[in-house]
Amino acid sequence: MDVFWTLPPVSRTITALAVAISAAGYGGIISLSQYVFFKPYIFTTKIFPQLWRPLTAFLITKPKFGILLDPYFCYQYGSGLERESSRFSQPGDFFVYTGFCASVILAIAGGVLNSYTFLPALTLSYAYTFAQDNPTRQVSFFVLNFDAKYLPFALLFMTFVMDGPDSAASQLPGLIAAHLYDFLTRIWPTFGGGKNYISTPNFVKRAFGAGVGSVENRGYGYAVQGRGRATGAGAGAPDAPTSGRSTGTSSAWSGVGPGRRLGGE
Repeated sequence: MDVFWTLPPVSRTITALAVAISAAGYGGIISLSQYVFFKPYIFTTKIFPQLWRPLTAFLITKPKFGILLDPYFCYQYGSGLERESSRFSQPGDFFVYTGFCASVILAIAGGVLNSYTFLPALTLSYAYTFAQDNPTRQVSFFVLNFDAKYLPFALLFMTFVMDGPDSAASQLPGLIAAHLYDFLTRIWPTFGGGKNYISTPNFVKRAFGAGVGSVENRGYGYAVQGRGRATGAGAGAPDAPTSGRSTGTSSAWSGVGPGRRLGGE
């Protein structure tokens, strides 16, 4: 359990819940029909709306070997992004990214294609963004090794071969969602002169541990949130926010200590 709590929080939670719910469902302990996305039971006034379905539909794997494969791929590429991607440098950034992709998948796969489960589509979102961040990185896919830029299409092709065209079509919205996120947060602001409207709210940052002295594992080191410097004339002036600093050490406490001004006593 100690190891579990050191894993990236969003990826570990989705993976653990997907394994637990899917194993219980396919093992006959619970009925997965109560957890899949089904619009007549959600958008209704005849009965109390079953509002948990849009969330639990992201926690159901495919049957048989899919109970292992789906969580494995989801965690592998999700945790890689959550730990290492420069896109998600602040606490809660990856959570907002996941929420955005899940919303787009829900609208397209659930609203238009009438799909029932969305975990493979979310996994494809993670794989697409992972491939964008590491296009020439070598990845292993069963017995094949190739550049990561081909990874999303390999996952789609595997779904097409193993589960048919309908399953592949239900997974495709994951690629659309991840590309839309990239367009709105990187391509449009950088090359189109637009504004990035997708930002991480402060309450989400606080929920993921943002605060003075907090330490966040970034894979390549640790990000430490610093205290802002007073900008007002009086001693009671509020602190101005400053960006955290990163250490390249292997210890969370290395490099964290009292600072001294150059030339100071």
